[in-house]
Amino acid sequence: MQVQIDIGFSQLMQIVKALPPTQLKQLRVAIDEEMQAERTPTEEEKLLLAFPVATEDDLRFIEEKRQHLNQWQ
Repeated sequence: MQVQIDIGFSQLMQIVKALPPTQLKQLRVAIDEEMQAERTPTEEEKLLLAFPVATEDDLRFIEEKRQHLNQWQ
């Protein structure tokens, strides 16, 4: 059984503000999950996500080479 009610935004905000902290946290998590599920990445985000990711070893190697270059200058 479903019940549908129409309330205004200000009424909704009053209800949300009256929630105890644990339920407010649950609501925030549920909203975030819902937004992530509905959100589709932009073309730019898809492009960035397709790039390779540097590992810790890669970053150490880069830092070593940067130090060598700085000493050479």
